[in-house]
Amino acid sequence: MFFVDVVTVMWRDWIVLRRRLKKFILSRLVTPVLYLVAFGWGLGKNINLASGSYLDFLVPGIIALNTMNVSYMSVTAVHAERVYHKSLEEYLSAPIEPAAFVVGKILSAVFRALISTALILTVAKIFGANLNFAMSANFFIVVVLNSAIFASVCFCAALKVQTYEELAQVNTYILMPMSFLCGTFFSTAELPPIVRAVIEILPLTHASRLLRDGFEPVSFMILSAYTVILLWLATKMFRRLST
Repeated sequence: MFFVDVVTVMWRDWIVLRRRLKKFILSRLVTPVLYLVAFGWGLGKNINLASGSYLDFLVPGIIALNTMNVSYMSVTAVHAERVYHKSLEEYLSAPIEPAAFVVGKILSAVFRALISTALILTVAKIFGANLNFAMSANFFIVVVLNSAIFASVCFCAALKVQTYEELAQVNTYILMPMSFLCGTFFSTAELPPIVRAVIEILPLTHASRLLRDGFEPVSFMILSAYTVILLWLATKMFRRLST
């Protein structure tokens, strides 16, 4: 029954996505192409790395960054459903397990992030990037975990804040700093020790590292812990709406 409930929630979100799939695909191509042109072709030509070209270094970081943004934005509709449409109460009164609703929403966001990742890999291949890292199971698992983490972050924020402005502030104060500091565009090794210590706590740092360097037990456990804790928190907050 739990699995059926999850699939039902995902199917509803898929119907919505299918109606605007072309717009979704086009919008997901814009930012990665700009990053690849500006940093890969522009700035990247002046950067030499011992491990290879800067383009090869950049692509995993773009994927980590993109899955964070896409999964987060995919769940923002929950805020409107709670504050403006008042439809979340209908889900709570329906014969569906609250945890199944949360998992279904999170997996729908993960699915969107996977579509976006496939688009980035296609564009990166055209740009001449080496995509051997994308052929491993580790790559798929990390993308799923990273997407689930930030979809859960948005779900929790959507249940807490009262306005879109407050929801945007989560992006400004949490997602934006991570976008540039968590090893997406440059190595964190050269940062001051205090800054690096803070960055090592953040999930996007470990997602970027796992996508770029392959499986590392510590980073994988940290990413998994974030996923479990945030899913649990999102489910707990959603249950509270019925009380």
